[in-house]
Amino acid sequence: MIHRTGPILLVEDTQSVLDLLITTLGYKGYQIITANNGVEALEKIARQRPAIIVTDIMMPRMDGYTLAHRLRQDPQTRDIPIMFLSATYVSPDDKKFGLGLGAVRFLEKPVDPEQFLVAVAEVLTMEVPDLPSPLDEREFFKGYRERLEFKLRNKTTQIARIERLMESLPPEQKINFITARRQAELERDEVQRELDQLRQLVLDVK
Repeated sequence: MIHRTGPILLVEDTQSVLDLLITTLGYKGYQIITANNGVEALEKIARQRPAIIVTDIMMPRMDGYTLAHRLRQDPQTRDIPIMFLSATYVSPDDKKFGLGLGAVRFLEKPVDPEQFLVAVAEVLTMEVPDLPSPLDEREFFKGYRERLEFKLRNKTTQIARIERLMESLPPEQKINFITARRQAELERDEVQRELDQLRQLVLDVK
């Protein structure tokens, strides 16, 4: 049985989620290093190779999908096991794309601490997986753009549905829908930001 050595790198920009992961892993005595986005993660990895990487997907500066893609392109890091955690990218196609990038686990938020610890223990002792070949730049950008555009359409549809429902409600019943609409708008704007960021990456590559 393999037992990978080194710290667990947690890449997460939401402090409350990061605190939960740190507490959960710390309870079992794991060594932990953290980063708030993919850029910081690459800097940490250059200084200290982690045993595994647990990363969110939707983050500023560099998201989890792009981080995984960069790691898989580098022969020095392509075999580091990656676990994705996400509350937004949870559809079958999202998971298929993430696993196609070489992730070995894909867990949904909110995080179940027991399930998370089991997954970490499994990855730390698993044989080196037979990973798919790294995607080239064109394949990666095409697949990721499709995921973002799908999310953006869904959020736009969700907001329109909420607004239609609100039209038929008296003012005192609208408060919950207003909150739901605001959350959906924030999520839509975040997806739009990531899509714009991805388009800029494409321009930089060209």
